[in-house]
Amino acid sequence: MAGPAYDIDNMFLNFFESLRKHGIHVTLGEWLDLENALDSGLIGGQLSRFYHGARMILVKSETDYDKYDEAFEECFSAVKKDTEIGKEMLRWLDKSDLMQLAEMEAKDHLNKMEGEGIIIDKDDVEQKFKQRLKDQDSEHNGGSFWIGTMGKTSFGNTGGNIGGVRVGGMTGYQSAFAVIGAKKYRDFRDDRVMTNRQFQLAFRRLRQFSSRLDTPERELDIDKTVDETCNQGGVLKIEMRKPRKNSVKLLLLMDSGGTMIPYSSLLNDLFQAVNKSNHYKEVKCYYFHNCIYSHLYKTPECENGDWVETKWLFRNTDSDYKVIIVGDAAMAPEELYSTTGNYRGPNDGLSGEEWLKSVKRHYKKVVWLNPKMAPGNAPWREAETAVKQMFPMYKLSVSGLDKAMIKLMETR
Repeated sequence: MAGPAYDIDNMFLNFFESLRKHGIHVTLGEWLDLENALDSGLIGGQLSRFYHGARMILVKSETDYDKYDEAFEECFSAVKKDTEIGKEMLRWLDKSDLMQLAEMEAKDHLNKMEGEGIIIDKDDVEQKFKQRLKDQDSEHNGGSFWIGTMGKTSFGNTGGNIGGVRVGGMTGYQSAFAVIGAKKYRDFRDDRVMTNRQFQLAFRRLRQFSSRLDTPERELDIDKTVDETCNQGGVLKIEMRKPRKNSVKLLLLMDSGGTMIPYSSLLNDLFQAVNKSNHYKEVKCYYFHNCIYSHLYKTPECENGDWVETKWLFRNTDSDYKVIIVGDAAMAPEELYSTTGNYRGPNDGLSGEEWLKSVKRHYKKVVWLNPKMAPGNAPWREAETAVKQMFPMYKLSVSGLDKAMIKLMETR
């Protein structure tokens, strides 16, 4: 790769360690494949070619693209410092509130460029861009020289120019040949907090089909129809069967209020995803505050009186329900261990720990999802550590929810 001299061996060793640190598990065989590709000249010469080639060899899933970008930036930012965009530059270029005005002013200039058949010299634009980065020391909006917004220069965003380098901002006419300062793959990560769509996809794992239901035979049985038609010498005989239904019964228990307030929107997405997943045999949803006690609330406001008794729930739901408990387990130790730890309502003489154990005894399959789970057994989170010993706990992320669904569907 062209440029000033660097300690290449040390740089690549750092890259390997950085990939591991960011959660990309590169094997020795994959690393040797990368070295062979470099030795054969397949991905050498330019940093951009190395970036794409190494990602193709080392990254196994698009969910790791953002982690790869972070590791790459960490190790090779010095190599590409002549085109590095600082935070101050990105702040100057943030004009998202003026997008509509910028689009209107840009259209005339774009039409004029197209009409005159102006040809963009990519190498010339890149050289000028590098020079502007070195020289520019202030914000610029409009104009046709500096890196800025709403102007006619080839650098920046929300401007009226075909071709060039978009820096920050939103994509507009999609004519830029380079984009800098955009994290394109952060929505692919499997350690992100969930969205409604991701919840729905994960809940599809909770499927346990059964045709042993008391319903009419109204679904075409293709295999049996073919067999019976052949048995009758080609005379068509339609065979029907009972529809196969998802026999999973789901119980969702969510912590609401207090330290869970920052996750209110997330809990709403989770609730909506469960309700849209109408293929379950039964779905029940209740709320609690900090810990489960003698009563569970019907709404997230957790108002006294608007509840059901936990023992009533046990009597009216059998042990086959798949139970998902969602909460940060950030309660004080006395809320978990004391028989008077429930300061918001009754607890029937039992501690929170004893109520949680009763949930564990009654239901065969229970998982706990935590939006801010600490790694390992954090000594400063005593209650969380205790809950982890009772229930399988997973981070409320794409990968965490996926693991939780697999755990719920285990047959043993």
